[in-house]
Amino acid sequence: MMELFDSHCHVDEPKFESDRDEALLRMRERGVTRYAVIGSDMASSRHAADFAQSHEGCYAAVGIHPHEAKTLKDGDLDLLSAWLREEKVVALGEIGLDYYYDLSPREVQQEVCLKQLELANALDVPVCFHVRDAHQDMLDLLKAHRSMLTGGIIHCFSGSWEIAREYLKLGYCISFAGPVTFKKAPRLQEAAVNVPRDRLLVETDSPYLAPEPVRGRRNEPANVYYVAEKIAALRGESLEELSAYTTENALRVYRIRA
Repeated sequence: MMELFDSHCHVDEPKFESDRDEALLRMRERGVTRYAVIGSDMASSRHAADFAQSHEGCYAAVGIHPHEAKTLKDGDLDLLSAWLREEKVVALGEIGLDYYYDLSPREVQQEVCLKQLELANALDVPVCFHVRDAHQDMLDLLKAHRSMLTGGIIHCFSGSWEIAREYLKLGYCISFAGPVTFKKAPRLQEAAVNVPRDRLLVETDSPYLAPEPVRGRRNEPANVYYVAEKIAALRGESLEELSAYTTENALRVYRIRA
């Protein structure tokens, strides 16, 4: 049976409060047997960790999103450190840089990202990165601190193949979400074709970024099927083949024993 892994979603968030059980059922009907819920601040990180504990096939990441970097306070990194030792918490994230909204000052984003990289290195855990309109600064930061990199995922990749290649050189996996299915996404689709099969992941980032043909609606984990289907077609592979190796990749990068 085909099995998919939605490597990044937020199905634990309030937008699913009214029909979460139904969304999880639709997910399984589409062959999505595993999924990762990702924190963005201290409260959502704690919630993601608890949600993963109580849901089969679910794993969690905990961390401070660049939007929330300005909220980091004394003791938060110690809490994250403790949570990262919990069962089913498999990564630090999502962390990174976002210059599109600039909801936290850029220098604060960089400082908080670096502090969390140091934490990931100390605990030897993978990292889930959010990068928007900031690829060059993100690459510069990572290259300047190569010795502390522990691997992980560039989630909801939004760049070109040339940018993807730079992340690949640093040891990261590249995860594609709904935008890869959009009609006007040639650069992103080129990247999806060229990323090596052992570094490719699929995700929804639900409830955001619904793929074709459900674009404009609330996204949900079941729709990772459409992301995988599109990438398989672009690469000239069967959906079953792509599903198998992207699931294997997610298990490996998150260090989950199948």
